[in-house]
Amino acid sequence: MKEIVAKALRPSGLSHEEIIGLVEVPKERERGDYAFPCFVLASRLKKNPVVIAQEIAKTIKLSKEVARVEAVGPYINFFMNDGLLAKKTIQNILQAKQKYGAHKGDSSKIMIEFSQANTHKAFHVGHIRGTSIGESLARILTFTGNRVVRANYQGDTGMHVAKWLWCYTNFHKNEAIKKDEAWFAHIYVEAVRRLAETPTYEKEVEDINRALESGKDKRLVGLWKKTRRVCLDSLEIIYKQLETRFDQYFFESDVEKRGKAIAHELVTKKIAEISEEATIINFEHHGSPDLGVWVLLRSDGTVLYSAKDIALAERKFNTLKIEQAVYVVGSEQRQHIYQLFKALELMKFKQAAQCVYLPVSLVRLPTGKMSSRTGDNVLYSAFREELIEQARKEIRERDAKLSNSEVERRAGVIALAAMKYTMLKQDLNKVIVFDKEEALRFEGDTGPYLLYSYARAQSILRKVIKRKGTNAPTHLESSERALINELAAFPDSVLRAAKMHDPSTLAHYTYTLAQTFNEFYHRCPVVGSDREGFRTSLVRAYTYTLENALHLLGIPVLKEM
Repeated sequence: MKEIVAKALRPSGLSHEEIIGLVEVPKERERGDYAFPCFVLASRLKKNPVVIAQEIAKTIKLSKEVARVEAVGPYINFFMNDGLLAKKTIQNILQAKQKYGAHKGDSSKIMIEFSQANTHKAFHVGHIRGTSIGESLARILTFTGNRVVRANYQGDTGMHVAKWLWCYTNFHKNEAIKKDEAWFAHIYVEAVRRLAETPTYEKEVEDINRALESGKDKRLVGLWKKTRRVCLDSLEIIYKQLETRFDQYFFESDVEKRGKAIAHELVTKKIAEISEEATIINFEHHGSPDLGVWVLLRSDGTVLYSAKDIALAERKFNTLKIEQAVYVVGSEQRQHIYQLFKALELMKFKQAAQCVYLPVSLVRLPTGKMSSRTGDNVLYSAFREELIEQARKEIRERDAKLSNSEVERRAGVIALAAMKYTMLKQDLNKVIVFDKEEALRFEGDTGPYLLYSYARAQSILRKVIKRKGTNAPTHLESSERALINELAAFPDSVLRAAKMHDPSTLAHYTYTLAQTFNEFYHRCPVVGSDREGFRTSLVRAYTYTLENALHLLGIPVLKEM
């Protein structure tokens, strides 16, 4: 349809590509199906954009696709032929099915680094947000023609691991290693508490960290390897539950040695310097005082994650040959990420400009902020079980005859939709206060509402008797027209989310689409109506579009709730 509008706007003097980029879809139906703003022509033609709109509108010849054209202020509004728009939109969707909305793109190889859950710590509610955003973005960018590499960079070494190993060997050595995130989290929190109470213990932890980095203490390394493996296996169970996967795993232990070597090289190149026996980059000396000081190596020579991150960037681009690296990292790490990018720039790392940072803000519960250090957090597993239990009750109230296995299946999907959609619908930079009662509602801007809308559409399709007369009528009722417009807007919504690296734009579209269908459902009977064939095709097109949108958000669908 944009192509048709572009043809009609040839008299504007703009190129075809320029016109396509400027054509808008008005929010209000009264303003047409598409609109072209004439502001861009004002400087070129030396005229008021209102006058330009009026003049161009008079030159446009109507076609079978364009019913009428109006100049309103600085805009030229296009009203498309109802029947033709409906026919083309439904036809496109039913032919493409699960590929509707996909774009060919330029096949860029993009790595998305997300989740970054550390071993020997809790996977808490806050981790769900970054994991959900990264997975959704990976799906969106793949859908728009890119070659996407999902990467997970996990902290499996460093001071947090040293603290855990210290606490375990000193206070829990007779306990069997448990494949239980709560057990691991408890020991880490206990370690932080004991170290705060008795600061002299810090020396013991530092000794463990040095011994672990050197690899000389075989007993310690053996314990580390065993507990590391149990932690990673536990995380894989969580990732499967969250419908996510990774193509590439990076570990801090893998880049320690190279990180230390890079730190020494940066001193030689006078990018880094030695200060009180520590190796640092003082960004003030490089014209960026706001970035402060970045420590690469401690005074005892052990490597920090700053130097490891430089080594990781090197490996990403030089070894895996990616063209862009997207970092989905917590906003509390903003300063660190900008220090990393500046360091790469100072190193004249040629792909430094291809590093993109998506800062993800915190998730809070109504009780306040979470912290894996203090234990003031809600573990993912416990949180998920709470949501599933509440979903079970809702399902049982609706259908007491369902088998236990079917109840569990549906409850799991509903809980996942509640978690993910709540995380994805918010702007990346906005702190989320997760209210589980609100997230699980079957009405309003929630994941379960979207699932319910899909199930409602499937219910209609199961009841359809007549399938004739699928051609679109010449005149559409307002609710039919509104639904057609939303369905037609899906490909643009996907492309916008990809360009902005922001799944929330697609989440907003998905909710609007479901709302529009709900309005159609109440106003336009399908089964037994004189438009049953056409409306059946419209409902079927809706199910494909909603399913595609939910898939891109990382949410599976349910045909029955």
